[in-house]
Amino acid sequence: MTRSHKPSLGSFVFFVVAFALGAYFTFAAVQGDFGLFRRVEIQAGADELRLDLDRLTLEIAEIENLTHRLSDDYLDLDLLDEQARSVLGLLRADEIVIR
Repeated sequence: MTRSHKPSLGSFVFFVVAFALGAYFTFAAVQGDFGLFRRVEIQAGADELRLDLDRLTLEIAEIENLTHRLSDDYLDLDLLDEQARSVLGLLRADEIVIR
């Protein structure tokens, strides 16, 4: 005689709860505040900020170079002439302006 074993309600509830908890924690690991997608977003933001930092560092170095070249210690006459022409619109007496 074979005896069929019918699962009890308690084991069914246990597996449903275990599946629900597993699904919840899987979802939280992927979509949550500290999940994989959030980590990728943070990494992309960090990479973008690193590029901005590199660009600003180069821009600061260029500005420091121009400032040094116009300082009292080191005066670049060509740069001074260029700045006087572009900013102040100065010309030499022997130059002709064509517009």
